[in-house]
Amino acid sequence: MAWISPGAAIYLAAILEYLSAEVLELAGNAAQENKKTRILPRHIQLAVRNDDELNKVFSSVTIAQGGVIPNILPHLLPKKTIGGAASSQQQHGSQ
Repeated sequence: MAWISPGAAIYLAAILEYLSAEVLELAGNAAQENKKTRILPRHIQLAVRNDDELNKVFSSVTIAQGGVIPNILPHLLPKKTIGGAASSQQQHGSQ
């Protein structure tokens, strides 16, 4: 039978408190970005999956009602034009 140090429970509680605070802070930021006052499972999903370290910790976790992370391949995005900035400057200069 293996013995566990009494300090292990305190250490585990500190780790869980830190992880909870980190996830809630990032989820709160995600909720604010979406103009919501309540944290939803979607916000927790976005917070965890957009943070590299939390994503690694929760890699095998499924968050119910969390949805999926949007992923658009770069070659499918519209091309950025350099002429767009130049043409807007010409319009302002002619006025």
